[in-house]
Amino acid sequence: MKDDKNISRREFLRNAAMVVAAGAVIPRLLNSDLAKAATEASSVAPSDKFRVGLIGCRNQGWHDMQDMLRVPEVDCVALCDAKGEYRDQRAQDVLNLRGHKPRIFGDYRKMLEMKDLDAVIVGVPDHWHCLMFVDALSAGKHVYVEKPLANTILEGDIMERAAHHYGKVVQVGQQQRSGESWAKMVDYLRSGEMGRVAKVDIWANFLYAAGLPPVPDSAAPADLDYDMWLGPAPKRPFNENRWNRYWRMNWDYGGGLVTDWGVHLLDMGLWGLDKTGMPDKISAHGGKYLRPEYSSETPDTMTVVYDFGDSLMNWIQCAGTETGFYDRNYGLAFKGTEGTLVANRAGWEVLPEKGSKIEPKKFKGNDDIAHQAHTRQFVENSKAGDLNTACTIERGNLCAKYGHFGNIAVRTGKTIIYDSAKAKFNEPEANKYLAPSFTYRAPWKLPNF
Repeated sequence: MKDDKNISRREFLRNAAMVVAAGAVIPRLLNSDLAKAATEASSVAPSDKFRVGLIGCRNQGWHDMQDMLRVPEVDCVALCDAKGEYRDQRAQDVLNLRGHKPRIFGDYRKMLEMKDLDAVIVGVPDHWHCLMFVDALSAGKHVYVEKPLANTILEGDIMERAAHHYGKVVQVGQQQRSGESWAKMVDYLRSGEMGRVAKVDIWANFLYAAGLPPVPDSAAPADLDYDMWLGPAPKRPFNENRWNRYWRMNWDYGGGLVTDWGVHLLDMGLWGLDKTGMPDKISAHGGKYLRPEYSSETPDTMTVVYDFGDSLMNWIQCAGTETGFYDRNYGLAFKGTEGTLVANRAGWEVLPEKGSKIEPKKFKGNDDIAHQAHTRQFVENSKAGDLNTACTIERGNLCAKYGHFGNIAVRTGKTIIYDSAKAKFNEPEANKYLAPSFTYRAPWKLPNF
């Protein structure tokens, strides 16, 4: 496999899914941890089982479920997906791992009616997060929800209020919060060795995030319930470029690179700078500059400046490329008076300034271990009823907002200021982007919280 500078985890999982379809063995799927958990699961009493259902079976959702299955008490009892192939394949995977097939559903509402279901993984496109999340909570389930928390600021706030109302355990899938290397990075930044840290540059360059050249509309796959896949989003003809991983580059379903990878990396920037609230102001420039002929709607090229009054956080992307600063296609660079700390999932290093007394330093990272810890903590917290997860609903909502701020600043061309108490911007044009651009399509309704 290529090193971490050249391939994303999602790219690896996409390739891995192809291997599964071809009938080959993936080491991650059949490794010793999963085999050991499967053996130990047979001796777990039914009363001690933690029963999980998955909504969205293709890539990241299955990655979440797979890591939860490393815990012997976890049992995958249900799978839901709008595409028959995906849910059937994962049902077979669970059979191979645990010796039984879970129930399968095409409609998540039917799955939520199950009494023998403790928790739900929401691993679907962003436009579905709000509705499925609230429905799962109202059905009495704990929820592990993928990032970004929501596709709009309004929906994220609804989800946060719903989480507080129902009091169930929530973990947002920002697994870097459970990564040892990231925690060590924050400790180092807090130590003062870097001097005064006044800026962090955050960049991400990935080929997939530019989208694809246009293709004509076509019939949906025969085993895909396309109307269910669209859900509350407007009715549109099926198109390959608005489905699977490329839905992210269309406003109805996602927010492009800054809400996909951005929430992970912006979270680390905020953590490193010790920021837990709103920036003083946000400005941005960007558009479809690199691949204007592609069918995607979200910007491929953009720079966002988050000004805190005492420091800056910059988001820089050039989707459609795979090279970046410090020979990394994505990462963060914290600039201090004594040196620069450069980080990504492979680890971090300190580059001293000329004349500085600090020493060069390196720390290795491992995102797979971080993800396993993140999902395990959700299981443990859910069993204990402990709401203080590694990435709470509040943290997930904050980071999602920062991604949306970047997009809104680009789309309006304005310097924007967000008042969290009023849930409004200083610019009327920016307020148009607080809520979905469409009314939820019947029979779906925006939750009222």
